[in-house]
Amino acid sequence: MPARDAVERRRGNRLGFWFFRCAARLFGLGGAYGLLHFVCPYYLLTDRPLVTAARAYVRRRFPEHGRLRQLCDVYRLFVSQGQNLIDRYAVAAGYRGIAVDIRGYEGMQALLAGREKGFILLTAHVGNWQVAMTALQKFGRDVSLLMRPEDNAAVREALAVDAGGERIDIISTDDGLGGVLAAMKALDAGRLISIMGDRPYGFSAMDVPFLGGTVRFPYGAFTLAAAAQCPVVVLLSAKTGPRRYQVDVSHILPPPAGGRGRKEAAIRAAVEEFARILEGYVATYPYQWFVFRDIWAADD
Repeated sequence: MPARDAVERRRGNRLGFWFFRCAARLFGLGGAYGLLHFVCPYYLLTDRPLVTAARAYVRRRFPEHGRLRQLCDVYRLFVSQGQNLIDRYAVAAGYRGIAVDIRGYEGMQALLAGREKGFILLTAHVGNWQVAMTALQKFGRDVSLLMRPEDNAAVREALAVDAGGERIDIISTDDGLGGVLAAMKALDAGRLISIMGDRPYGFSAMDVPFLGGTVRFPYGAFTLAAAAQCPVVVLLSAKTGPRRYQVDVSHILPPPAGGRGRKEAAIRAAVEEFARILEGYVATYPYQWFVFRDIWAADD
């Protein structure tokens, strides 16, 4: 079983989620958003490890910004994540007032129409995955999330992390072989497999260029795609308005193929392409990538 990243500080508790839940019910999403401007300064002033991790990203995304302006960027990042978390709770609770635009809808439909087996959805810590999963229901395919269990019980309960609904289930990476056998079986059954692609979480990874430095991105999604000979669809979501999201499935990458050396080169090229796609995303939505970790630490 792959070793997990170093233990990270758990943030969020039942009282805090209860507070925001009550605010959303009493004052709507806008009222709950407003409370973030009181809560986020607390983290900005007291949670030094979190601020340092966030600055590792913003100083590369905004190299022209001085230290004070970078702290403002971190604050905006915290508020943006808070809004996404509130929206996640709302969707999990059955709220239907959020509109979703799907970029690449026709291409996704064409891909699904020609396949009985499933394929891989490669995503990242961006936007709102709960909204993205809801949007995928329009395509009529079941989805399996290949992910490690949520350690924080308060987060798991409040955001329904382990309850995806009838058409969504969880394949735990803590299972044998990191859930690969279960994922292969799900692909054969026609399910879509969703995998995070911007943090290794202890799995095999390779160095690729990203935002002016070098980071280690996992390549397991492309190894699985090569084994199953299925395409990889990059799945990204972004909050584009107070009650509106965009889900982007326009980037479709073919499965790596060929002999061993050729396949390894194809996997590397695919990971580098994913990194370029993610760079394009953070160029457009700089405050909606929530990795909160110095993934360039090896460069420092």
